[in-house]
Amino acid sequence: MTFFQETLLKVKESIHTFVPEPEVNEVGEVVEVLDGIAVVSGLREAMMGELVIFGEGLKGQIFNLGRENISCILFGSHSLLHHGERVFRTGRVMEIPVGEELLGRIIDPLGNPLDGQSSPQCRSKRPVINRAPEVIERRPVQRPLLTGIKAIDSMIPLGKGQRELIIGDRRTGKTTIALDTIMNQRNKNVICIYVAIGQRLSSTTEIVDTLKRYGAMNYTIVVTTSAEDSPALLYLAPYSGCTIAEYFMYQGSDVLVIYDDLSKHAVAYRSLSLLMRRSPGRESYPGDIFYIHSRLLERSSQLSNQLGGGSMTALPIVETQEGDIAAYIPTNIISITDGQIYLESSLFAKGFLPPINIGLSVSRVGGEAQTSIMKKVARRLRLDLAQYFELEDFARFSAELDEITTKQLEHGKRVLQLTVQTQFHPIDLAFEILTVYAVTQGFIDVVPLPRIKEWEATLYRYATETRKELLSELRRERDFDPRIEQELKEFISFFTKQFVEGTLPSPSPETPES
Repeated sequence: MTFFQETLLKVKESIHTFVPEPEVNEVGEVVEVLDGIAVVSGLREAMMGELVIFGEGLKGQIFNLGRENISCILFGSHSLLHHGERVFRTGRVMEIPVGEELLGRIIDPLGNPLDGQSSPQCRSKRPVINRAPEVIERRPVQRPLLTGIKAIDSMIPLGKGQRELIIGDRRTGKTTIALDTIMNQRNKNVICIYVAIGQRLSSTTEIVDTLKRYGAMNYTIVVTTSAEDSPALLYLAPYSGCTIAEYFMYQGSDVLVIYDDLSKHAVAYRSLSLLMRRSPGRESYPGDIFYIHSRLLERSSQLSNQLGGGSMTALPIVETQEGDIAAYIPTNIISITDGQIYLESSLFAKGFLPPINIGLSVSRVGGEAQTSIMKKVARRLRLDLAQYFELEDFARFSAELDEITTKQLEHGKRVLQLTVQTQFHPIDLAFEILTVYAVTQGFIDVVPLPRIKEWEATLYRYATETRKELLSELRRERDFDPRIEQELKEFISFFTKQFVEGTLPSPSPETPES
């Protein structure tokens, strides 16, 4: 490389990485400092949402405009400020660095590294608060986003560009479903962003270790805040994660972003609003609490082909109290999203994992994105489970049951056993279809109940060894034609007969899960 070419390359790199210094238009001063809040006077031309810089280098954002003073939220410790401190306008909104350099990194909502490595040298920045794509800029959700969880992919399917709420009480497995979904995106060209809002540091560390252990951090970005951080950082965290996801979406990539959880985000926003003396409403939340979540979740979409065809799928998590899904925040987010996955504590106590309540869980658009084969083989699955739960309640008060009811109960028990799934072991789509077809067609009714999980593990191993072409066809997005159905029926019937008779070898310790 010649000296001229080397110099030209350095100039181009400097242009890409150049970040202009904020222009100081006005100077104000701090009048009052509260917990994460600064009241400022003198900035008469300040705009809502504008970035301001304090004398100590602390950043803040204008959050409330008054007649005499303005209020700013502080992205740092308020102990650094004191009365009379100078405040500078920048004329710019809050921005964070975005780009491929963030993959595999752990950052805070401002883009600062938290993994002990150097700051990511991102070439681009995007405003944290941005408008959602208009209707004309979107196209229908028609591509599946597979979670690797049988109960979800078969009965509550997700599509790329969808917003699906995960809701339930504390410690019912909401985060586990999100992590399984991230792990299942390996080798599927989906970038994942996990946003931890006000989580304990130990919990976040455990989540990151799990993602690393299963090789998911290579395509994942973790944006984290702890319970000890200021309410302003907790408020900013989901918007930062969404902004990073938007960058990849407009590059034509598919992105999965998880907000864990929006209950803590709402509490942080309530704290900021009450400190600014905004009028409290229901449950002390301000009147615009619906707006802050809608402007976040509406940014998830499936873009049109003219804009690159990228997508952002959102999985917000909301924690309920004693199963009360009719509380203020849960009902707000249910009305914004395209469906919900409801996890029930009573099912969790029975060992039904993940404890998904099929009656209250729904996906309003994911069925359009479900593969044709899965859609056809899974038609009866929800009905079979619903009948089982109804008959189970009825059987408690009946001493004698007729033969048909007994058969339905035994069938339902096997269906329930096959929908139970170990955490951190997402399953390949072809294996899901094999299991669901065997369930809905009644092939498993001859298998003893204690051996159901053994039957499932052996089925996966046997299919991998003897039916690779069939598995490849099941993974494709094609119609469920009679030839495939006949081949599927003959294979499962033959396998189940051999398994019950004991003529198949026992399964190996490792099952072929993705």
